[in-house]
Amino acid sequence: MSKTISAGRMPKIYIEKIGGDLSLVGWEGDDILLKGDDEELKFSQDGEQVRVSCSDDLSLRVPKAASVFIESIGGDASIRGVMGGIELKTIAGDLSIRDVDMVVIDTIESDFSLRGAKGNLFVKSAHSDVSIRDVDGNVTLESVADDLALRDVRGNITANVAEDVVLYLNPQASNTYSVTAGDDILLVMPPNANATLTLTGDEIDIEWKGVDKDDEAASRTVTLGDGSAAVKLIAGGDIRVTNQSNAGESAEDFGNFAGIGVDWSGFGDRISRQVDQAARKAEKKIEEAARRIELNVSAHAGRKAKGAVNVGRWNWDLSQKGVPMSTKPQASDEERMMILKMLQNKKITAEEAEKLLASLEGGS
Repeated sequence: MSKTISAGRMPKIYIEKIGGDLSLVGWEGDDILLKGDDEELKFSQDGEQVRVSCSDDLSLRVPKAASVFIESIGGDASIRGVMGGIELKTIAGDLSIRDVDMVVIDTIESDFSLRGAKGNLFVKSAHSDVSIRDVDGNVTLESVADDLALRDVRGNITANVAEDVVLYLNPQASNTYSVTAGDDILLVMPPNANATLTLTGDEIDIEWKGVDKDDEAASRTVTLGDGSAAVKLIAGGDIRVTNQSNAGESAEDFGNFAGIGVDWSGFGDRISRQVDQAARKAEKKIEEAARRIELNVSAHAGRKAKGAVNVGRWNWDLSQKGVPMSTKPQASDEERMMILKMLQNKKITAEEAEKLLASLEGGS
């Protein structure tokens, strides 16, 4: 079915539910054009307000200045050229947005790609990879479950990412850029960048003329140029800062970033080696800690635990008030596995794991 609706040049369109895929395009016409299955498509109009729902796929052509509010999309969505603002509550599939104004999104269950936004972008929760490029306003990403690639944002940036981040940035005076990543961060900036960098990570590699190397530092503050922009990066893994535009050979080094449009040539082999070395180093540390813990299990078996043990954010009360001394280890297999899992997930250090297990086994 194809239906044309006249609702003015700046209509407000409420899309209540799309069961399948959505194609939404802003065009120069004054009318709204709906295309969908005759039995699946429902719509109503009240002046400039139009309500639409479809239990299958839907194609919409709307005036460019239209404002669009979407409750839910069951499949994928492609949105182009809508300049009146877009608000989306939830989408189950992939979302691709191009050449829009303001965008506010609550939940994206799959991949998200945006290129070209005149206004601000806000995303509460993205459950997969995110790729963003060419945004005039601010970018706020409260939660990204996988990888993030971000380039050419002229406003402020706030992002919390579970895995890797590639940030291609030309810092603007007085702007703030705050990114937290669970794994690695690669920051690429032009050689004349003016920024104050505050960096925290496992290893920090700053490849920049005039900036000294410090391979042992886990946190650094560095001023580039007049330092007029504030860049704060916190990584669960490594941080690399460079002014080489060819800073990565392939997107695979920092997640799935198809379409980001960055020349990554010349960097892949080095990063791959660094990632492999870091992984081997971490595995070795965990294996060594596990062996030490098992030795402590035998050494402390049968002793009486006393008091409480503070480990990281946890306070473990291990007192055995009135419990007679046992000749058997007091920690169960489940407790030992829980401690080892916390160690592997980097929630506690090897020393904290040893201290905790020793206390569970009755050590002093």
